[in-house]
Amino acid sequence: MKLTDEEQAMLAGDFGPGVQKAMEILTALGRIYGADDLVPVTSVQVAGVSYKNLGDAGLEFLAEWAAQGARVRVPTTLNPAGLDLDRWQELGFDADFAQKQARVIQAFAAMGIRTTCTCTPYLVGNVPARVDHVAWAESSAVSFANSVLGARTNREGGPSALAAAIAGRTPRYGLHLPENRRAQLVVDVRCPVQSSADFGALGAMVGRVARNRVPYFEFRVWSSGLCPPQSPITNPQLPIPDPQSPIPIDQLKALGAAMAASGAVALYHVAGLTPEAGEPGIVAPDAERVVVESLDEGYAALSSDGGDEIDLVWIGCPHASLAELAQVIELLAGRRVRAALWVTMAREVRAEAEKAGLVAALESLGGQVVADTCLVVAPVRELGFRRMATPSGKGAYYAPSHSGLAVRYGPLEACVEAAVTGHWDVA
Repeated sequence: MKLTDEEQAMLAGDFGPGVQKAMEILTALGRIYGADDLVPVTSVQVAGVSYKNLGDAGLEFLAEWAAQGARVRVPTTLNPAGLDLDRWQELGFDADFAQKQARVIQAFAAMGIRTTCTCTPYLVGNVPARVDHVAWAESSAVSFANSVLGARTNREGGPSALAAAIAGRTPRYGLHLPENRRAQLVVDVRCPVQSSADFGALGAMVGRVARNRVPYFEFRVWSSGLCPPQSPITNPQLPIPDPQSPIPIDQLKALGAAMAASGAVALYHVAGLTPEAGEPGIVAPDAERVVVESLDEGYAALSSDGGDEIDLVWIGCPHASLAELAQVIELLAGRRVRAALWVTMAREVRAEAEKAGLVAALESLGGQVVADTCLVVAPVRELGFRRMATPSGKGAYYAPSHSGLAVRYGPLEACVEAAVTGHWDVA
């Protein structure tokens, strides 16, 4: 690998042991994947934040790295933590777990990292421009950055993303190279795909077929009718969705998240919509072609056994937007919930929701707007939950294995009804 003089000095320890450790990780990865050099990154999103996943060994690793003087060189945000950092006691989390989670956050803060814990960094200002090279770790965020924003990132691990933040660069391989961004799978979607749950079901189906390949979607119908010619997303002005887009931002978020969970899809293209979909040669000549005529398989795959009594409804995986929270409140129509209802979102988005009166509106009906965490990385079994309903394809895919929860998967409307009745009534 070719290193600049500055990078050689970083690797030699001239910038301190923390930077040297980062460079050792990055150069090792570069050699493994055959990278020619390192590429500067404009932002980083770090995974490996929840104490549930890190344990004591991970906490000690982070604390040691911070003690070595490691500091990030580019704007960096964090993946969800294992609990709401402020309201953990009210929500029933264990005090010892909370104390150790706080130490994890302190270690990241000591390195200069913005302690926003979210899987949707693009909703809180971390919005890379098209062709920006970044190093993001959370799978759904990686998919969104590559696909919707047109940035360049591989699916980083926690240590490699943190190393990239400290060194300000990452190995140039994989999706940082234009030739690896071509589609190898064309998905001909012939059935209507409207809600976020529909897009999650579609993503779950396609992810299993695509594995780590790049899909190219051709939608025969939009929710509003036959597909018209569209201009691609060139400047989404996130976090505000484009009202003219035939597929809203929240639905694209759900599609990518489900494919990243059921497969390892880190980039997809949508004909006529996403930034790179119209580029010459974006579909490989030997691309496989599949036809999707029904979403039934995806819906069935995302529901597990366990009965129809629901004690938790979870919305916000990936983290919810203001629009999604507002829709939940509208569907409740003043009715109080019988099952626990959690809407998880970034702390800054929750603050905006408070100003808009949305948090008070949901909590007056018995729901909770929970910041910082995700039920996949939180110790939810210890809170007594056993059966969950969700419109999230990613959440439904991971909850049985990561959280020990039985899942009912379906549209937001059905999930809100389950929160009100405590029962899943969808056949």
